[in-house]
Amino acid sequence: MAGRVQGKVAVISGAARGQGRSHALRLAQEGADIIAIDLCEDISTNHYALASQADLAETKRLVEAEGQKCITIVADVRERRDMIAAVAQGVQALGGHLEIVVANAGICPLGADVPAQGFLDATAVDLVGVYNTIEAAFPFLKAGGSIIATGSVAGLMPGGTDNPANGAGGAGYSHSKRQVARLVHDLALQFGPLSIRVNAVHPTNVNTNMLMSEPMYKIFRPDLESPTQADAMMAFPAMQVMPIPYVEPVDISNAVLYLASDEARYVTGQQHKVDAGALLRGTSSGAPA
Repeated sequence: MAGRVQGKVAVISGAARGQGRSHALRLAQEGADIIAIDLCEDISTNHYALASQADLAETKRLVEAEGQKCITIVADVRERRDMIAAVAQGVQALGGHLEIVVANAGICPLGADVPAQGFLDATAVDLVGVYNTIEAAFPFLKAGGSIIATGSVAGLMPGGTDNPANGAGGAGYSHSKRQVARLVHDLALQFGPLSIRVNAVHPTNVNTNMLMSEPMYKIFRPDLESPTQADAMMAFPAMQVMPIPYVEPVDISNAVLYLASDEARYVTGQQHKVDAGALLRGTSSGAPA
């Protein structure tokens, strides 16, 4: 099936690389034009490099190679007014309509050396940024609109990243992702009468720069002083029931595409897990043993 989001416009935060770029490309492959927003600079408490303007330009190139339009805007999801202006600019440039919102931008400032500011930084991007993206987009959405927020299994798993070894930033990350799940639930109740759907995707380990970083290697291999990617690869599969170290960004993008499409026209308020069974150990079907 092709053209599942043909003629629609999608705004995506954190679109310069990783999951955001993958979502932009996957939606473009199915006919959507893209408003790609990213900060394109580092945040000091986050101990791996964030995306650059060159990365955002590459997202644009890839989307346009699929025959779709792509408006790129450098903006900070932490800043409400910046996001309102950015989304309005993108919508105006692409015909004045908006059907899909992917609130995806996120950081994970892990490490015992991350100060208390790391909690605030993680929350400002991963939770406030989701809220700001949705608020900026809401005035343009009509019946049939779809909002998708990026959560994480860390937000649904006790001890996911919120333990002392992961520092204040890890606690902020888990807090934010838990609250994203609640925000999605409550917004779905409010927006349902408007026929605007709100869902979350909750990935396990994803093969992106966030996972492939020194802070993450240290979390997965605390037994080593300076673990390498190869060292961490031995531990990554422990997260999942299925015997894999991680999923690929496109695995999350396929879920985003479904939730954005009319195939999911009656799907709302869902916590959609793409986790290779990572959460099964801590959950039950509710059936008698």
